[in-house]
Amino acid sequence: MEKLEIANILEKSLRESNINIPTKDLINLIEIPPNSEMGDFAFPCFSLASKLKKSPQQIAQELKIKLEKILSKSFEKIESNGPYLNFFINRKLLAVNLIKDILTKKDSFGRLNKNNKNVMIEFPSPNTNKPLHLGHLRNMSIGESISRICEFNGFNIIRANLNNDKGVHICKSMLAYKKFGKNKKPDKKTKPDHFVGDFYVMFNEKSKKNPSLEKEAQEFLKKYEAGDKETIEFWKKMNKWALDGFKETYKKFGIKLDKEYYESQIYEKGKEIIYDGLKKGLFYKTDDGAIASRLIINSVLTDKILLRADKTSLYITQDIYLAKLKFEEFNLNSSIYVVANEQDYHFNVLFEILEKLGIASKQKLKHLSYGMVFLPTGKMKSREGTVVDADDLIEEIRKLMEQELKEREKLSKKELEKRSLLIALSAIKYFLLKIESKKNMIFNPKESINLEGDTGPYLLYSYARANSILKKAKKSSQISFEELEQEEINLIKKLSLFKEIVVKSYNSLNPSLIANYSYELSKLFNEFYSKCPVLNSEKESFRLKLVESFKQVLKNSLYLLGIDVLERM
Repeated sequence: MEKLEIANILEKSLRESNINIPTKDLINLIEIPPNSEMGDFAFPCFSLASKLKKSPQQIAQELKIKLEKILSKSFEKIESNGPYLNFFINRKLLAVNLIKDILTKKDSFGRLNKNNKNVMIEFPSPNTNKPLHLGHLRNMSIGESISRICEFNGFNIIRANLNNDKGVHICKSMLAYKKFGKNKKPDKKTKPDHFVGDFYVMFNEKSKKNPSLEKEAQEFLKKYEAGDKETIEFWKKMNKWALDGFKETYKKFGIKLDKEYYESQIYEKGKEIIYDGLKKGLFYKTDDGAIASRLIINSVLTDKILLRADKTSLYITQDIYLAKLKFEEFNLNSSIYVVANEQDYHFNVLFEILEKLGIASKQKLKHLSYGMVFLPTGKMKSREGTVVDADDLIEEIRKLMEQELKEREKLSKKELEKRSLLIALSAIKYFLLKIESKKNMIFNPKESINLEGDTGPYLLYSYARANSILKKAKKSSQISFEELEQEEINLIKKLSLFKEIVVKSYNSLNPSLIANYSYELSKLFNEFYSKCPVLNSEKESFRLKLVESFKQVLKNSLYLLGIDVLERM
């Protein structure tokens, strides 16, 4: 709010000098000084020099005189320091108003009013030939976090999932099961999607010795698309096993999807749109009979096949129809695809074609591209069975946390499992979200559970510590204090930035901003706690309210990351 006020009075003052700079642009120019002695906010005047034909230093001095007359009680003073205008907040007023705001709004603190705009976020969009893996966990963490961030910014969110349940990769699992499965079924010890994935790995092992299997898999796909009954029955059986297994993982990871789409149900209609585009002259036929589109992607002329010569579909075939279906079904204002950066080219092409067909403008389409996840041992490979399955990773980290909890206190088996799972999920989600989505990353399971590092468990520990303090205290409705310690000021200022971070994380679709804010907030709280006694201190009533405010804001931050809190660690 303070940044907005500074921007507003700057905008008004500059307008009097016939300089029109929008408030939103001025907000982006406002900085936080490296040292609090230099103020709480600073405005650099360099960008105004060419417009006002004066030095930045002179502009800062003149603006100081003007702004002092209209600055509200929210600020104690304003100073010019060379080319900078430094603003000093009325910290006592900030503390009182901020704490009241947080404790009044609670879970809604930082949440914007509904704007009646519909946004679909598509994730995790798995293939039904293998179980979900570590890459999918990053996808789901990003997708769920972005969904919550957008909801917090007032949007109506539809969480959608496209199940890629047909194609040659699916046929490879099917063919291996038909040849080597001996009509076996998943047992109680084997999750059904893992059962299917074992046959995908088996196919790739067998095809190394017998390359003709690759051609058989292609023939399997043709039979499927031709409606061959036996092939369809194989597909139904294995597809159900995979989907049932996915649902178990989604539930454990806290993912609730609003809409499920299936490639098997929409690919034919994608073909119809492509044939219609061919008739209209938007696409063309290649010499071998395939249908293609000529496009300029990143300033390079390119030709993209939309339908194979043998009339079998590709991913883009169904993606074209699915986009049309989405916008018609939900009257979307925008559609966000959470998909790894391996598909950057695919989405550049898709968005060009959707605009060409008049289905959706590129302004309404966003590919949230994220980087690969590597293990300390290197890259994972599905075909070779070296992928870390999502279920196995969750259970591995849960067991590590279970052992840690056992050493701390005696818990019932049910409570131990519940608490260790919640902490494990916090470790995984936070580790996957704290790195900016577009970057590749290395996931280190042991590092993710460190209680004293930049981790999910550390954040849960900080929340539980705040809760413990409040439980021991007598309730008080007063906020009484005279002076503020530096640790109190640091924590208050960080709490005041939450609303701004929520908006920034939406504008950049970047959950790492929330993750890093949560960690910095928790560090400041723990510094405050170590230096400023709360219980039985002269400032107990104020400090308890400050602890309660921290607890609430951290809870809201963790919610945006898809992380549930623990009242006790």
